Amino acid sequence: MTISTARASDLWVVGPADVTTDEALALLRDYYYDVANRYYRLHFDREGTPEELESGLAGFPSDDLAGPDGVFLIGRYDDAAQSCAGLRRLDATTVELTRVFVRPAVRGTGGGTRLLTAVDTAARALGATRITLDTRLDLVEARALYARHGYREIPAYDSTRPYAEIWYGKDLTTGSQNGS
Repeated sequence: MTISTARASDLWVVGPADVTTDEALALLRDYYYDVANRYYRLHFDREGTPEELESGLAGFPSDDLAGPDGVFLIGRYDDAAQSCAGLRRLDATTVELTRVFVRPAVRGTGGGTRLLTAVDTAARALGATRITLDTRLDLVEARALYARHGYREIPAYDSTRPYAEIWYGKDLTTGSQNGS
């Protein structure tokens, strides 16, 4: 009998993927349903209806998370697609992080860390020296993950987004983690 000493985080592999595949679209749907239903529960004390969720998803395109100015990453846990993140170029040196998601069944296994490590590598490959993102205040787990990985609160860089409540940045050029 062999006893495995592998850590759960060792089962994660993250790499670039085509954002238009069925696998990517399924992850993006799960991501959207997760964050949208949290919003509906917080503000309306109910889940979103299928019509509301599908309508919202249709208005939330991810096609800009592809080359040459974007990238979509899929994290696989024990060979199954379980997480995702996207980057889009904002300017010559800045990319925006978006669609960060780990399926609930595998949260706590190191997938978020593996995903954000791959995000840094992908951002540098796009020529970025800075990563920014926006999120909601109620997404406390995501905010804690970003803080653990060197993201710091910054001033709003786009205040027109209806669900953006807090903004973060990360400097990729130095040991400094100040994204402003």
